[in-house]
Amino acid sequence: MLWVKAFHIIFMVTWFAGLFYLPRLFVYHAGAKPGSELSETLKVMEHRLLTAIMTPAMATVWLTGLTLAYWQGAFSDGWLHAKLALVFLLSGFQGALSRWTRDFAADRNTRPAKFYRVANEVPTLFLIAIVLLVVLKPL
Repeated sequence: MLWVKAFHIIFMVTWFAGLFYLPRLFVYHAGAKPGSELSETLKVMEHRLLTAIMTPAMATVWLTGLTLAYWQGAFSDGWLHAKLALVFLLSGFQGALSRWTRDFAADRNTRPAKFYRVANEVPTLFLIAIVLLVVLKPL
């Protein structure tokens, strides 16, 4: 079980690194001229980050997390229900990031850099709430 927990933490950190970095790339991309060298470079970076790092990390977090919950018999715990709800919403946020990545790839972004600066803060709020739920188990 400790190996599964270790991999859960490793891939959670990996996933969050991507959740913090991808919106920051969007901030720079929103200011880049479509078709420019910067824009084309950012398209490659965004796609690779999402598909090669974030999506496998998210899948591994779900797999290891559900495995741990099952082994620990935690599915009836309120804190776990709250954590799962937050991770579900965070997965939806990644879905939005995926859509925005496709928008940039097709040069059809319409949002300003400020929008992505705000979006960049969303994972921080989730991280704080999830860590507090896991450590304090208040419910």
